[in-house]
Amino acid sequence: MTHHTGREPGSVAPERLDAGKPERLDAEKAVRLDAEKATSAVRPADVPVDLELHCAGRPAWRCTHDGEPFPCPTWRALPLDDSLRAVLLAAFTLFLRPAIRDLRGHPDGPTPPEIVRRFLWFLPVTDEEARAVALRYR
Repeated sequence: MTHHTGREPGSVAPERLDAGKPERLDAEKAVRLDAEKATSAVRPADVPVDLELHCAGRPAWRCTHDGEPFPCPTWRALPLDDSLRAVLLAAFTLFLRPAIRDLRGHPDGPTPPEIVRRFLWFLPVTDEEARAVALRYR
């Protein structure tokens, strides 16, 4: 039996199906936003370069500014202290899962443990630790 709306009782109007759902971002846009958050969180006042230009470009994971493998030498040249390492850890672990998915299995591409060491360059990570992290983020 239908009501005056022409729909079954308890059904939802088609225009309301997406109401209340978070808007989905495409993968590239999400990575760019994450890179912008990481940049604003880690840029010390004494760093002379504009880190906002140095973002991850998917699916090759190259810097959109200089074309180097991301994180590029500009990121790697940041003067590190314990508080900056903590911020970098929180920001760059966001890249691990999509980077492993995009880069693994390509001829001459990095292995998942190499990807972990690449994105967590600021931490002393052993081969065994990198393998364990890569397995977790696949």
